[in-house]
Amino acid sequence: MTTALPLATPSLRRRMACWLYEGVLMFGVVFMAGYLFGTLTQTRNALDNRHWLQAFLFIVFGIYFGWFWAKGQTLAMKTWHISVVDRQGRPLTQARALWRYVLCWVWFLPPLAAVAPFALSAGEVTVLATGWVLVWALLSRFQREGQFWHDIWAGTRLVDVRPNRPA
Repeated sequence: MTTALPLATPSLRRRMACWLYEGVLMFGVVFMAGYLFGTLTQTRNALDNRHWLQAFLFIVFGIYFGWFWAKGQTLAMKTWHISVVDRQGRPLTQARALWRYVLCWVWFLPPLAAVAPFALSAGEVTVLATGWVLVWALLSRFQREGQFWHDIWAGTRLVDVRPNRPA
């Protein structure tokens, strides 16, 4: 048996810990994808082709998350015993996983769009982005099932899959 309660939502603390761990693991994905991009395009300066690199990374991230979410879990989600399913508790289709990926960008795009017209320092951008992430995470408290809003919009949900402990 893998689920403690049918479709129980993991705590916000566990979901955010998983989110942070996913960010750490994504460093390796970024490193390998950036190395591949730089090698294939023969980019010598980090500022050359940066918009193409960003587009390439967007696609690589979409493949990474789409693949693993359609399987139910990324490595970080396995570590924290969290799985992603549709509203009925079934595994995600590839299309729904990719739709969830697009909607997940609400974690980053609003603060980045808000700071784009201004010449803010890196520290100020970091504070604004971190503040938005905290607000976005806390907004899940106002959702009946405690899910993140992008999951509601995507028709998905994060569920607790901790193994049952023997009595």
